[in-house]
Amino acid sequence: MDQSVPTPVSRAAVAYHEVDQDHAGQRLDNFLLAQLKGVPRSHVYRLIRSGQVRVNKGRSNARYRLKAGDTVRVPPVRDIRSDDPGRVPAEGLDWLERCVIAENDRFVVLDKPAGLAVHGGSGLSLGCIEAVRSLRPGLKTLELAHRLDRMTSGCLLIAKRRSALRTLHALFRQGRIEKRYLALVAGDWQQGTLAVDAPLARVAPGGRAKMRVEAGGKESSSEFRLVERYGGEASLLEVKIGTGRTHQIRVHAAHIGHPVAADERYGDDEFNRRMERVGLRRLFLHAHTLAFDWPDSDESFSFSSPLPEDLKRVLDRI
Repeated sequence: MDQSVPTPVSRAAVAYHEVDQDHAGQRLDNFLLAQLKGVPRSHVYRLIRSGQVRVNKGRSNARYRLKAGDTVRVPPVRDIRSDDPGRVPAEGLDWLERCVIAENDRFVVLDKPAGLAVHGGSGLSLGCIEAVRSLRPGLKTLELAHRLDRMTSGCLLIAKRRSALRTLHALFRQGRIEKRYLALVAGDWQQGTLAVDAPLARVAPGGRAKMRVEAGGKESSSEFRLVERYGGEASLLEVKIGTGRTHQIRVHAAHIGHPVAADERYGDDEFNRRMERVGLRRLFLHAHTLAFDWPDSDESFSFSSPLPEDLKRVLDRI
């Protein structure tokens, strides 16, 4: 039996699972989602928040990273559906196969389309990771190595093994994976290359999660570099991020007075309306490149995704 595959738990009674070394470092929510296939993500989070899921007999949170030897209490849950809502017919995923930029025995690099969430939930039955699992049904441990906002397109890294996931997470934490984005922002950029070090904190106005620059927030760094100006109205920038906070580029861009085009949450309404008139229908933010060296080897990887046609057309029109 493959020891890297989590042992399924019974849904009819409380189950206790001792975390082995292979699953050490995995987030609690991802661990539970793998255990409770077919149970909606929202329900799994409710189980955690309500304290029905316990780690070492105590409450925990979804972001907790499991340690070898931890004991996870999984409560009984009813089957939500008889089928697997995260599984779709492989023959319906030809478009996704064409999005694969690179693949080896450790990871897949996907050119994620805008509009596709990285995972299902919040009313979405299918996300990127569910689709890739359907495309590669023989792989039981596919996990997201990082995330992109739903309306952000471009390079997305997915681990094929638990050991690869741990390595990639470590590289992200250490800032050893270089991530560069292309963003169209409001205004005539005159600052050449600008490093922004502005801590970010999460707020929830009206129950809707939002980030803002705040002194007590988490360290966050982005570097903006001019690529091209467009008539004083907009500028195309390349953005290299040193940290991967939620909405980081969007908040930092707004903070320095150059919000990202079509950003409904942090952007400029009037600028967004002008961009809509030239055909922009989604956030102008694209994960352009990923590059990293694999630890303890001489392997170097670099992947790129060209600017999608819909965004190219907007640049042509302005």
